[in-house]
Amino acid sequence: MYLFSYFWLLASIWSCLAAAPPRTISKRGSSSFVSSSKDGFSVNGSSLRFIGTNLYWLSTLESNDDIWNVLKNISDTGIKVVRIWAFNDVEIIPESGTWFQLVQNGTTTINDGPNGLQKLDTVIQMAEQQGLYVILSLTNNWNPVPNTTSTGTASPDVLASVTIPRNTLSNDYGGMDLYVRQFGLQNHDDFYTNDSILTAFQNYTKQIVLRYFNSPAVFSWELANDARCNSTISTSPTCTTQTITKWHALMAAFIASLDPNHIVSAGTSGFQCTDCPKLYPVTTTASPTPSPAPGKKRRSVAPLTKEQIIRQRAESRRESRAAAKRAGSLKEDGIMIRGRWVSTATREVSSSIGPTTDGSSGVDSQDILNIPNIGFGSFQVFPDQNTYAPNDPNLTPVQNKINSSLAWIQQSAQSAAAVGKPVVLNAFGLVTQSNLNNFVPFNMTYAPYASSTAVMDVTTAVMDAAATSDFADDSEQEQGYSSFLQMGNSAGLAGIMQYQWGSAGITQSSTAIQLDTTDSESPTPAQTTGESPNDGYSIANNTAIQQILQQGAQAMAAD
Repeated sequence: MYLFSYFWLLASIWSCLAAAPPRTISKRGSSSFVSSSKDGFSVNGSSLRFIGTNLYWLSTLESNDDIWNVLKNISDTGIKVVRIWAFNDVEIIPESGTWFQLVQNGTTTINDGPNGLQKLDTVIQMAEQQGLYVILSLTNNWNPVPNTTSTGTASPDVLASVTIPRNTLSNDYGGMDLYVRQFGLQNHDDFYTNDSILTAFQNYTKQIVLRYFNSPAVFSWELANDARCNSTISTSPTCTTQTITKWHALMAAFIASLDPNHIVSAGTSGFQCTDCPKLYPVTTTASPTPSPAPGKKRRSVAPLTKEQIIRQRAESRRESRAAAKRAGSLKEDGIMIRGRWVSTATREVSSSIGPTTDGSSGVDSQDILNIPNIGFGSFQVFPDQNTYAPNDPNLTPVQNKINSSLAWIQQSAQSAAAVGKPVVLNAFGLVTQSNLNNFVPFNMTYAPYASSTAVMDVTTAVMDAAATSDFADDSEQEQGYSSFLQMGNSAGLAGIMQYQWGSAGITQSSTAIQLDTTDSESPTPAQTTGESPNDGYSIANNTAIQQILQQGAQAMAAD
């Protein structure tokens, strides 16, 4: 009943989503390279809207046949774009497996061998042969390391030591914190400002960009996944939204100077700061559409505001409460004074807009999107890890997650429309009760809900089984994914990408990442097969979700 309670807001939000004047360098035409403009993406003279998926682990698969089969299955679903890690940093050269760059004691060494960037070559070549485009993300905000902690970080159990093979988790490919550690620095935000780190990261970025700048299979260069001021290690008190915005501007200009063919994109979670000072302020301008009908005004694009967020939350809560009353599932919980109900604390709407829109993460995605060399923006939907709005007491935990995510999609679409550039939901996911044993949050090193979790002296690591009801069952996940796709399509998103793809029958050998084996006869290592890495979001063997993605791809292509 409550699942689509946010859809009623779409008409009012849509009035804010008029086209804005172009601020993107447009390369529209018959080019085989993807270009962006205020109208969205274009390639080979045609517009491109897409459903995509994430598979950060693809280049770590040992068998080229597996890489090919995974990409073929994705292509057969109607998916057009995949997003992968174009980095795999290590502090010590591993005995086996894939690695792209050694970062050690302030120096870097790039691995150009068959277990290095040649693996990424294979992925790009096969993706092109399958008609797929690839978003290449260049680094990651998250890289927690077991058995380490520093002042101001999360509790030790977040970094507890358990046996999870390297490259199983998306946060185990190196990234920003690895640079900070190996360059002898202390704060996460040193990555954005330290000259030595900037030089090293630009050197790696240059190698990747020049390696593929002639490949039409590359959709965009994504500067970083989920860049923020905060991470596992400490953050300096001087890190602000402008710190992160300046870094994006620096790196976008650097890549643009190397590669005239491809778009540069931000990979942020979409966090906003409605009241922060802007380095690239948006000027609200009337839409450049034909003259309106007599008596009608030109529509203008309005940036997201704190007042709007609070007002919409109050309206949504009233709607859900009214729906519950009509269904007979709600009892009045206020206090009646002189014949009128007075709100109790549970019925009041907070005047705080929360961490996704108050700048506390150090991210202002709208300001980043307005950087001239940024071709499109991004945001993410992970309601099991982020809180997009205060919980509505009239809804279940899962209904709250889904409805707040729908509102977040609308807000992100509006914010991008105010800038006049495309925006992509570059990752969305709901953790299900059936997948809870595998769920590892992005800033952790183990699965806290796994019944068999053995964490050194951490008695609270295994969560109460009763908490599993806070997570979606399979049916709720299907409903949630369908609603995300529908809302994203209606709001005019240029692309929507599920996190993450999963595949069964993946070859495992002694030199590959260790996977959960499925062969009951325990064959020799070279013959063992298993599923692709799963951090709690994999859809391996989930035909229902794959069908939903296929239907979403058809709907996007039809519009």
